[in-house]
Amino acid sequence: MTATVRVGRVESASDLRAFIDLPYRLFAGAEFANWVPPLRMAVKDALDTRKNPFYRDAERELFLAFDGDRVVGRIAAIENRAHNRFHEDRTGFFGFFESVDECGVAGALFNAASAWLAGRGLEAMWGPMNPSTNYECGLLVSGFEHRPTFMTTWNPPYYDALCTAAGLAKTKDLLAFWFAVDGPDFAPPEFLARQAERALKGGRLTFRDINLKDLASEVAICWDIYNDAWERNWGFVPMTHDEFQHSAKDLKMLLRPEVSFVAYVDDKPAGFMLAVPDYNEALRFNRSGRLFPLGLARILWYKRHAQTARVFALGTKAAYRSRSILALFAGEIMRRGRTLGGRGAEASWLLEDNHLIVKPMIAMGATERMRWRIYERKLSTENA
Repeated sequence: MTATVRVGRVESASDLRAFIDLPYRLFAGAEFANWVPPLRMAVKDALDTRKNPFYRDAERELFLAFDGDRVVGRIAAIENRAHNRFHEDRTGFFGFFESVDECGVAGALFNAASAWLAGRGLEAMWGPMNPSTNYECGLLVSGFEHRPTFMTTWNPPYYDALCTAAGLAKTKDLLAFWFAVDGPDFAPPEFLARQAERALKGGRLTFRDINLKDLASEVAICWDIYNDAWERNWGFVPMTHDEFQHSAKDLKMLLRPEVSFVAYVDDKPAGFMLAVPDYNEALRFNRSGRLFPLGLARILWYKRHAQTARVFALGTKAAYRSRSILALFAGEIMRRGRTLGGRGAEASWLLEDNHLIVKPMIAMGATERMRWRIYERKLSTENA
């Protein structure tokens, strides 16, 4: 590594290709075997300011760090106007951070992102967000020995030291809990069965599988529940219908309706649970990150043979929220997973201080598997 690190903005198509390509090159070694290459098309979509509805109310700038002519790091600076309106603050974000194990490289990248955000009058920088809390977020700080589940992130342990050296501090941790449902004698805890029975008593609460043949209607129902159920969560930003629909566009291919459902109370939509097979079991072999020729084939094969899953959305409207309904949801996903011959499922991401969810998870026998961190750095005119 040379003494001078050069940071430049992404200004051309070749720069963007280098930005996207970096982690595939950085994590090619056997020591990074738990890193699962994301599909390149998904990364491109998350960065696409023309086609992704997120950027109708947000802007971003991409930066690359160079050692000579070699790309050694990357970062995105993001202004999310929807977040600042909703929370009435002046917060900016960084995301898509990757770096070699050099404090000089990471520090130069964080400084570039800070300067861009401060120049727009923002007062703090949070991250990583790729590009917001409604998408992939957080930097892994424990659980490195595990392979991440689908649509969650993995990074080397040295990333935390890079952030700390650059003056970033923890603001919130996100958790993943693992539910094991394997073994011939598996049964949900007795108290869980009792609470689930109580929730179903009288027939006021019912649920049905997600109907993939009418995905437009399902998206509208889930969008309404989502913005109500998550409204009080830390860092939450309401999604527009177009943004929610855009995020759901691939779900028809990815979801298994047997483990995804909508709950009704008195025939009114009250909550939903969305789970996907853990496609990372297959994509870990797809080291190029390209959908064709083998990526799609691996996804379709694994969808039929999945034994593990990720629950990535579970919520109920505030008016219907109760411990009994949470127990029903958890018990139902356990039962369904066992019926399908599954070994277990991960629930992520959960806010570390969301005790209404975390404590029942632990009581149900779930174990913490991985932990991601959101960092904060105060901005000042000196950053601009």
